[in-house]
Amino acid sequence: METVMEAIQLMENKQTDKALELLENYLPLSNDEEKYTIAELYMNWGFLQEARGILTQLLQMYPDENNIKIILADIYIELEDDERAINILSDIDIDDPTYIQALLQLADLYQAQGLFEVAEQKLLTAKQLEPNEVIIDFALAELLFSTGAYQKAITYYEKVKLKAEEIATISINERLAEAYAATGEYEIALQYFQNIDNENADALFKYGFTASQANRQDIAIKVWEQVIKNDPYYHTVYDQLAKAYEEEELIEEAYKTAKKGLKIDEYNKELYFYAGALAHQLSKNAESESYIREAIALDPDYKEAIMFLIKMLKEKDKFTDIIDLITNIKTAGANDPLYEWELARAFVETESYKNALKHYTEAYNSLNQDSEFLKEYGYFLIEEGRMREAISILESYLIQQPLDMEVEEYLERLKQSNES
Repeated sequence: METVMEAIQLMENKQTDKALELLENYLPLSNDEEKYTIAELYMNWGFLQEARGILTQLLQMYPDENNIKIILADIYIELEDDERAINILSDIDIDDPTYIQALLQLADLYQAQGLFEVAEQKLLTAKQLEPNEVIIDFALAELLFSTGAYQKAITYYEKVKLKAEEIATISINERLAEAYAATGEYEIALQYFQNIDNENADALFKYGFTASQANRQDIAIKVWEQVIKNDPYYHTVYDQLAKAYEEEELIEEAYKTAKKGLKIDEYNKELYFYAGALAHQLSKNAESESYIREAIALDPDYKEAIMFLIKMLKEKDKFTDIIDLITNIKTAGANDPLYEWELARAFVETESYKNALKHYTEAYNSLNQDSEFLKEYGYFLIEEGRMREAISILESYLIQQPLDMEVEEYLERLKQSNES
């Protein structure tokens, strides 16, 4: 064993090659206990193939030594040879003290393969044999949490919490908070989040999101401000914090936050659009239009932003700008019947009625079940003197809106006038 200790010392002194050479030369002379120790050292140092070779030989000599099977299974898992690991673990008898550990390892393997029901059955078997073992409860909770069975996971996490606040660096309070939030129990989730002492940006972001869902925007704002303080590049938080400010009617703060977020996440079309919408609320119309156009530049078929910009341009009677906008996005490949409708309206305002008719007709192919469109199109056709077409369109409108007496009476007069 002196040689083994010498190898350990060499490894601690960063003399890796000498340590490995010493063990390799000594291995044929070592006894079985020393071989086992050397295998463990190889494992700890990351030399898995070397460890596997020694343990395989030992297992042939001691086929009933299940501790060797457990360690060998760990090695096969690390080497991504799950099938061999499963075969070794499945060979451990129910009466053996390592059987519970084998079940836990098998559950992990089956979970990794997506066989969640099989994994759960292995853990439930372990639970029957050791009903008070906290690790089994934790493993069941983690499995159920990973598959979205949050209510069942909560039951096991609550059992774990009676004995431990943290297992394998995982906070049980944090898991409970997330699980309750996932089931919509935001108030309960918030209580657990408030008991977590964790400055990690992900944990804080989830805390803030839960507070927001529980209508505690005051808490959400405070927590999300801390996220930015801890990690200014956590880009997801800016949009959420801005919306929390807006909920509290702090529009200026919301706008400032959105602008800060764009410095971090300059290709976020949704944040550009949101910044534009906030600027519009603050009557910063030039800035609003600029941000909305940036959003559309990133995505020429960003319908929500396009329709918002069209509405803004209408407010300023910029109908030529609307025509240019829609023409450009159509050139870029964006297509929507609403764009055709808005083009038609803009051409009417610029008195380009021939073009208006063209785009009304194009829009009609898709919007022939939209009563608002049909009414507008019908009246446009009347203005253009296209009475027969107008009558047909308004008749279609009345099929959808039979209680519109004003249009019905007008249509009757139109028919009589057309007949005469």
